[in-house]
Amino acid sequence: MDVVLTDREATVMDVLWERGASTVSEVQEGLRDRLAYTTVLTILRTLEQKNYVSHLEEGRAHRYSALVPRDAARKSALAALSEKLFKGSAELLLTHIVTDNKLTRDDLERMQKIIDDRTRTRRR
Repeated sequence: MDVVLTDREATVMDVLWERGASTVSEVQEGLRDRLAYTTVLTILRTLEQKNYVSHLEEGRAHRYSALVPRDAARKSALAALSEKLFKGSAELLLTHIVTDNKLTRDDLERMQKIIDDRTRTRRR
């Protein structure tokens, strides 16, 4: 499933993934940036049109829930980024990540363990 989110949509989805089902006001409170109620509502309606969220009526309010898992959104975003900036090459992407001077030794060791574990799994 391809999940394409704008930056604003991703921040709203983050609130739903973290908090679970939420009203517009609750989503608004969970955002770092102050957005108008109507802006948050518009974003949620757009996400609903894309079938990324659904809502249930709760009195006069609607409670919105994420329909797509966070992991599916991450995979889609990473695939799009990889295609756009790294010619679809996982090797180029990984090379860029590990040569970043911001990574600590612990970060690199955790990454190496993941690669080693994946390599062992693939050999079986």
